[in-house]
Amino acid sequence: MRRALTALGVAAGFLVASATAPTAEAGPTWRLRFSDEFNTPVAKGRFTDCRHRVDTAQAYCSGLTGSARANWWAYPKGWPDTATQRSYPVGGIYDPASTVWISGGQMHIRMWRGPHGPVHSAAVVPKKLMNQRYDRYEERFRVSRVAVGYKSAHLLWPVVNDGCSEIDFPEMEWTETIAAFAHPSNCGRQAAFDTGKRWGDWHTSRIDWKPGEISFYLDGRLVGRSTRGIPDKPMSWIIQNEAALNGDRAAPNSSAQMDIAYVKGWTWS
Repeated sequence: MRRALTALGVAAGFLVASATAPTAEAGPTWRLRFSDEFNTPVAKGRFTDCRHRVDTAQAYCSGLTGSARANWWAYPKGWPDTATQRSYPVGGIYDPASTVWISGGQMHIRMWRGPHGPVHSAAVVPKKLMNQRYDRYEERFRVSRVAVGYKSAHLLWPVVNDGCSEIDFPEMEWTETIAAFAHPSNCGRQAAFDTGKRWGDWHTSRIDWKPGEISFYLDGRLVGRSTRGIPDKPMSWIIQNEAALNGDRAAPNSSAQMDIAYVKGWTWS
């Protein structure tokens, strides 16, 4: 997950589709596993020393305490983001201590770039939603400060990397529209769905991952569904935010911020 994790939503040759339909309420097939409405503040600078039992549900950041430590992990300082792995002119390194905090009932993720050097990126991981199979994932978010050169790829990534499986939503650069991508486990052609919605407004995204089917919802409406090459092995939810992959470069001394009001996860039962 750490080194191989890539957001492939900008790859050429993807399918594009869209659809609308009412959202089905959670029924007896779903069991709530985790919910965080960020009622406990965490000061900036506390997401530190995150190199403990990495990429497992036992991972932790020793700078956190209490429920924050029990519920959250972050990619450790210095890990390269996707743009850096690809040797882009402006890449990023993960730096949770300087980018992530909780206040006012929200998790705030403020990525930034200094006068020179890389973007300081952020990927946070709800630990109770790691290593799961067939789940529902929901979050309410907005980008309160939009700037060129920053993006999200909130994704499901296989616990055992098969080189193909990946589910991304919401994804894309923050200056573009929100999209969803499903990368088949057989390495076939990805499915892509453009919502047409902007990051600067509040939105609620949801991924329903069931046997043989992935559905994407935004603000309660279906935006796309895929049934091709659906992963059937455990995956982890990573709320990944990083340097842009579309050719845009974050300007020196720039920053951009995402706010998340809540995250929830259900298990398919």
